[in-house]
Amino acid sequence: MRAIINIGLKKGVLDSAGKATHHTLDTLGFKEVVKDVRIGKQILMELDCKSESEAKAQATQMCEKLLANTVIEDYEIIIEA
Repeated sequence: MRAIINIGLKKGVLDSAGKATHHTLDTLGFKEVVKDVRIGKQILMELDCKSESEAKAQATQMCEKLLANTVIEDYEIIIEA
């Protein structure tokens, strides 16, 4: 099974990379199109699990213990069979 884990800063946490990217896009002529930019990361992982629920539980533990800083980051897990 494949786990797709999307991690990004929580709302209210300053995203300096997102702000810099937004500013640059404005100067490149996309001011009218781009409302906001948030930068995150995506982790793709192949898991050897017997069920989708087991894969999601394992991925959740990985996020809680290592992959995400849950104080300032949110994460989303998508499992593909």
